[in-house]
Amino acid sequence: MTDAFESFRPLTRPTAEEPLKGLTVLVIEDSRYASEALRLMCLRSGARIRRADCLASARRHLSTYRPSVTIVDLGLPDGSGLDLLHRLNTHQPRLPVLLATSGDPSLEPAARAAGAQGFLSKPLASLAAFQRTVIAALPRHAHPPSPVPVDAVITPDPVALREDLAQADSALSGAVAAARLDYIAQFLAGIGRSTLDRDLEEAAAGLRGLPAAEATRRVAAVRHLVSARLRKGA
Repeated sequence: MTDAFESFRPLTRPTAEEPLKGLTVLVIEDSRYASEALRLMCLRSGARIRRADCLASARRHLSTYRPSVTIVDLGLPDGSGLDLLHRLNTHQPRLPVLLATSGDPSLEPAARAAGAQGFLSKPLASLAAFQRTVIAALPRHAHPPSPVPVDAVITPDPVALREDLAQADSALSGAVAAARLDYIAQFLAGIGRSTLDRDLEEAAAGLRGLPAAEATRRVAAVRHLVSARLRKGA
C-alpha cells in the first residue's frame, strides 16, 4: 500500500477551489442517480470521472487504465462489491485509493476489511463530505493546499432517477428468480434511500428473502409504487 501511495502523483496539482484536480475517479455503481451525484461532485472538485455499472464493465475499464480513485458500490448486478474490493486491494500494483459506497452503513466495517480506505454513505448529497473522504485516503503530497471549501448540496438530474425506476420496473415485469429479486430489492431500496423516499425503501426491502407465493403479491405492490413515481415524473 505504501508503494502505491509513494508512486502516486496527480497529473495536475489540486487547488483550494478544485481540491481533487488531477485525479481520475472510476465509479463502479449500477444506479444512474447515484452515479450522477458522484459525477457532479467530481466535476465540482476538479476530478475526471469514468463509470462502470457492473463488475464486467469495471474489468474492462481497469484493463486499459489505472484510476487515481476507485469507488465501488457494494451491491452490483453481477457480483459482490466486497469481493471486488478484496481483489483490487490484493492486486499488484495496488490501485492508489479504494473507497466503498452503500446505503447500508452497517457494511462499512466489512468494506474496510476488504480494503476500502473510506466509506461514502448514501444518500450522496454533501460535496464537502465527499471531498473529505477522498482527501483523507490520498497520500499527503496529493492533498490540496488549504481546507475544503464551504459545503454544497448536490442534487442529481431527475432524468437519472427516472432511468433507475424504469429499469427496475422492467426487471419486475416478468417472472423473477429469487436471487435476481434480492438484487432488484436492494437496488430499489437504495433508490428510496438516496431520494429520501421511505415508502419505496421499505417496500423494496420487504421483497428480500420471500417465498415464491408471497413474492408475487409483494412485487405487484412495489411495481405499483414505482409506476406511481414514474407517472409523477419521479
